[in-house]
Amino acid sequence: MSNIDENQHDDEEDVQNDAVIASALRASLIVFMLLGLPVIGFLIYLNISDPEEGATEAEVTPPQQRQENEQAIPPLVMENVAASAGIDFMHESGREGQKLLPETMGSGAAVLDYNGDGHQDLLFVNSTRWPWDTRGQIDSPSRLYQGDGKFHFTDVTEQAGIGNNLYGMGVAVGDYDNDGDTDIFLSAVGKNRLLKNEEGVFEDVTDAAGVGGGEDTWGTSCGFFDYDNDGLLDLFVCNYVTWSKDADLSQKFTLDGESRAYGPPKAFSGSFSYLYHNDGNGSFTDVSEAAGIQIRNDDTGVPLGKAMGLAPVDFNGDGWLDIVVANDTVRNFLFENNRDGTFSEVGRICGIAFERNGNARGAMGIDTAPFRDNGTLAIGIGNFANEPSALYMAKAGTKQFMDAAMYTGFGPPTRQGLTFGLFFFDVDLDGRFDLLGANGHLEEEISKTQATQRYAQPPQLFWNAGRDAKSELVLAPESVVGGDFYQPIVGRGAAFGDFDEDGDQDVVIAVSDGEPSVFRNDQGTGNHWLRVKLEGIESNRDGIGAIVEVAVGERVLKQCVMPTRSYLSQCEKAVTFGLGDVQSVESITVSWPGGKREVFRAPGIDQAIVLRQGSGNDEPQDSVDGDASQVE
Repeated sequence: MSNIDENQHDDEEDVQNDAVIASALRASLIVFMLLGLPVIGFLIYLNISDPEEGATEAEVTPPQQRQENEQAIPPLVMENVAASAGIDFMHESGREGQKLLPETMGSGAAVLDYNGDGHQDLLFVNSTRWPWDTRGQIDSPSRLYQGDGKFHFTDVTEQAGIGNNLYGMGVAVGDYDNDGDTDIFLSAVGKNRLLKNEEGVFEDVTDAAGVGGGEDTWGTSCGFFDYDNDGLLDLFVCNYVTWSKDADLSQKFTLDGESRAYGPPKAFSGSFSYLYHNDGNGSFTDVSEAAGIQIRNDDTGVPLGKAMGLAPVDFNGDGWLDIVVANDTVRNFLFENNRDGTFSEVGRICGIAFERNGNARGAMGIDTAPFRDNGTLAIGIGNFANEPSALYMAKAGTKQFMDAAMYTGFGPPTRQGLTFGLFFFDVDLDGRFDLLGANGHLEEEISKTQATQRYAQPPQLFWNAGRDAKSELVLAPESVVGGDFYQPIVGRGAAFGDFDEDGDQDVVIAVSDGEPSVFRNDQGTGNHWLRVKLEGIESNRDGIGAIVEVAVGERVLKQCVMPTRSYLSQCEKAVTFGLGDVQSVESITVSWPGGKREVFRAPGIDQAIVLRQGSGNDEPQDSVDGDASQVE
């Protein structure tokens, strides 16, 4: 048979098959109709015989529409006063042309009261030249500046004993020995350093304390907190990638195919972070493996983490601090505290490991806050260029987070920057958390290959307009914040503190290989405020990890005492409550680490107070006379 005859035969068979199928379908429809007639008749009978029953369809209630609240952004002027304030620090990155990755990643800053005089001081972490630098070595210690409470600082680095060069990255501050003064931990490329405060003079006790880490590790963000509620501050140290000079130089990183560029983190292996348990005798024990914080790649078994940001937070409300770690180009970690000295990593289950499409992002700085009055917890994470920063939210009583960055208005503008430092604070004292991001690219010549990117980038300040607004978080324009704030810088670590003691929080941003920006908050709202500092007795001395709740009319404002925020940095330990136009505070409740709750009566507004553990009342009452001392 010819091919034509075969094709004609096949076509005839298809037509016949279609006819058979059509005939069968018609027959089936007839059968279904005949079977359905009795049912239809029965339904008609029911409607006729019982007309009063009728349809019982419920009235449809449309969802409540969000009312747009287009209120104007108040004046939020941020003036850079670093020079007039006496800050003359210059970050030394050690760069000499080889473009080694650590040169573009640092460094951090800390707000602390190192001498206990009640005024906020400033510490800037410094790096140094590489040992092989042909230009020779220079003295480049981290620098400590003593504040006078009037926004002026004096360099006290030498007399305080900070000294000693290291390739510094991050800083943690806390009274780890509960002797009443603030100690300092510095993370670094190479050996880390612990400085014990003895009446304002620091002693290097790294070796005795056992927290130096490996000579070949790269420490980043770090923080003191009490993970086992024993009254002693433990220490978590994030470690970034496994790095060495030879490994870096062996790879030909480039942007344009010709000149060398800084390498991406994907080119380097991951590493394990450190968790140190405070033994109470001046030393720490590395419990990283036993505690379950060493996470491996599911497929290869190699260390997974590339940790950049650290946020201790009680995300499930059980009174025990959990740990959130922001990782660069691999999934973020959420370590849930098992309350027995161990943690379970639940980031994927809880929804913060990846972005919406299941991809890891270049995560840097991180912070957490009780973002809304209904108890919603927010986790903000600054991400790489062309990636929106994240704003994961979970309702009170749940463990499931969703990224709300886009629908709150926070996400779209953050694509413009590469965000390192990030924190929540109430810039205008209206009782709502605002957000600040410190931006800056890694590569000086990025604009040659990406027209929309710049090396130096302005910070971003997002004003919280309230949940009823069209956009909950609004990027404050230069006309509101001022030209100083929007000057492009290569921002890295960022922190806040009240340096002039006027109630609002000022801002410091560390700059890579440059001078820091120190912004005085000159917001002009006239809003009221209350600052609360804790003094622990049974808990750790500074009450780190405690939850402070301020009752204001029908609202309860809540904050956690936690200096570990942002990227490589530490914020002040006092918590500032913006009160808006409220004239009084009814009471203050403190949930101390370990579970004890005390209620204090606030003595007044527009002042700073100290709440001492044990001087309040264990039972919530309207007339409690706890000891709330005014800070002079």
